[in-house]
Amino acid sequence: MTRANQSSVSEFLLLGLSRQPQQQQLLFGLFLSMYLVTVLGNLLIILAISTDSRLHTPMYFFISNLSFVDVCFSSTTVPKMLANHILSSQTISFLECLIQMYFFIVFTGMDNFLLAVMAYDRFVAICHPLYYTTKMTHQLCALLVTGSWVIANMNALLHTLLMTQLSFCEDNTIPHFFCDLSPLLRLSCSNTHLNEMMILIEGALIMVIPLVCILGSYICITRAVQRVPSTQGKWKAFSTCGSHLAVVSLFYGTIFTVYFNPSSSHSAEKEIAAAVMYTVVTPMLNPFIYSLRNKDMKGALRKVISRIFFSF
Repeated sequence: MTRANQSSVSEFLLLGLSRQPQQQQLLFGLFLSMYLVTVLGNLLIILAISTDSRLHTPMYFFISNLSFVDVCFSSTTVPKMLANHILSSQTISFLECLIQMYFFIVFTGMDNFLLAVMAYDRFVAICHPLYYTTKMTHQLCALLVTGSWVIANMNALLHTLLMTQLSFCEDNTIPHFFCDLSPLLRLSCSNTHLNEMMILIEGALIMVIPLVCILGSYICITRAVQRVPSTQGKWKAFSTCGSHLAVVSLFYGTIFTVYFNPSSSHSAEKEIAAAVMYTVVTPMLNPFIYSLRNKDMKGALRKVISRIFFSF
């Protein structure tokens, strides 16, 4: 086969999560239910925050942005997988594959950046409470979120443009349920050294710098809380960080367990397991984590749900 023919792949085949018909039916019902819960839960969080004036603070502004990103994150991959099951099709065009990969990278980066921004918000609130309103202004909050979107899109654009420069062989089968970066690189007939180098250097910085900011923020928070004389005061200070710490642990715990485990290799099964955590499980659990541990959020959600029921 010539090089020209190797790069003439117009579509890919997504193998999904299972090839067994009975398992496919079970997984379809499971993922459909989880996707609906994800969308409904995160939209309720956004609606509750936007309609309750008491929640118009930087912390809840970042939570509403995280909920929006989580809805988009799941919507990037899960609907296509469900549609392929209904249509009994495994195909995705080359252009659709690149678009899906682009937005997956964008929303992965946004989750990462927003968790760092939220850690900084908690750092200012606990370590510098008297200056919180003057430091965490509306302009700064908007700038932090906008900057996160810009960097996340530039990162995704870089990897997508590099992917368009590659040629692909006759093997167009992707052992995944969506177009992820690593499976596509393994299918390429071109030299992927530049792509892999950019993933290691630029991609690592995108993940490591926010994580360092989170760890640094919580080191300072821990030191500040230790200086609080009363046990009740310490518990109150830590309770404001509980939800954020739970989401951070879930997000980064998955990354390090799957991708940074020295006792195992990078297999397709592990990549799929990690992707399921990123795109389905974590976005679904985030609304419950933030609502169940927060009295103000639970009160706002009750009001929103009551209004919805009364309107019907």
